[in-house]
Amino acid sequence: MHNDSPFEVIILGGSYAGLSAAMALGRSLRKTLIIDGGKPCNRQTPHSHNFLTQDGVAPHEIASIAREQVAEYDTITFVEDFALHGKQVSEGFEIETRSGKMYVGKKLILATGIRDELPSIPGLAECWGISVIHCPYCHGYEYRGQKTGLFANGDHAAHMAPMIRNLTDDLTILTHGPADFSTEQRGLFESHNIGLLETPISEVVHEGGHLRQVLFQNGESLRLDALYAAVPFTQHSAIPNELGCAFTEAGYIQVDAMQKATVEGVYACGDNTTPMRSVANAVASGNIAGAVVNRELVMEQFGVLSH
Repeated sequence: MHNDSPFEVIILGGSYAGLSAAMALGRSLRKTLIIDGGKPCNRQTPHSHNFLTQDGVAPHEIASIAREQVAEYDTITFVEDFALHGKQVSEGFEIETRSGKMYVGKKLILATGIRDELPSIPGLAECWGISVIHCPYCHGYEYRGQKTGLFANGDHAAHMAPMIRNLTDDLTILTHGPADFSTEQRGLFESHNIGLLETPISEVVHEGGHLRQVLFQNGESLRLDALYAAVPFTQHSAIPNELGCAFTEAGYIQVDAMQKATVEGVYACGDNTTPMRSVANAVASGNIAGAVVNRELVMEQFGVLSH
């Protein structure tokens, strides 16, 4: 049994991308449901950066203001729950939540984010988002000129290293095992005084999430102030896969320039669609998704589109 009459739009995920989409839809008088579990991936991050008007503000403060503003639009409904399953039905899409409730919406926006798969190195998770960081644009300025590590290997490390080296003269790549670099890449590191350590890491020593040193399995240690970490991820939600959405080779939901997924009526925005992982990008892609969904609904109402 459905818990409400069908919504025009269901948004899965109520962080920056989802709230941005909801604002566009609320301002377009669309009956919209936001389902959110209340655990954003950046909940440990003390400050958000590189977002105009909000530089240095705590992420939860930005999200709180955003939620308050979106709630002003009376066609928006919030539900704190976790969307477990989704399927296509005659009315559009049916979503089942962890609490056993069912919701139906004509259009579906996936703002579900990704889950970082951190390696099981003691201390690493406690530092994630504080001093073990993922993005030089989001965090690099605060650690400029400091002793910095890059926990990565192969082409990804070679891609990241010059951007980080631009911010500090003291950079060491930690491959946590045998390095996978070409002769040309190794030469690049050496010519720019970028260190390389292949010894497996045993522990990340920190004080309240602030990195102090990295311990290695051979008993050696390296003092660091910050450690960039390129870690694998999985989609936070299984619903895109259940619905048959296509994914990119890197594991992101495949979308076009209008944030449309490959399944008709499904849209996606935020971290689940792009490696450009920032609050600013999430807000921008959510804004596009909300506007495009409203446009589609308008055109259907006026009989211009037939699906």
